Amino acid sequence: MVDPARPAGWHHGRMPERSRKRPADLNRLAASIVADSTDEDDTDELADDGKDPAAVALGRKGGLKGGKARAAKLTPEQRSEIAKRAAQARWSARST
Repeated sequence: MVDPARPAGWHHGRMPERSRKRPADLNRLAASIVADSTDEDDTDELADDGKDPAAVALGRKGGLKGGKARAAKLTPEQRSEIAKRAAQARWSARST
């Protein structure tokens, strides 16, 4: 059924969804636009930040267990002293 009131390209009444998100950084956005317009595909260059993936995974692994390991090592008195200093720092920052 063809509706003469609607233009020929009107199919479903909503905008098409984007196939991918564009980068928030203006330089990367500009590079992405140039690459799209010239049919160049260098997405792997943008994704590589110069970090070793194995080192990143190892650092994250250590970071995930660091707080629990530290808490298990502290005595209740040490935890209490740390909590008092943290509370003092929070409240002194608000009073200024």
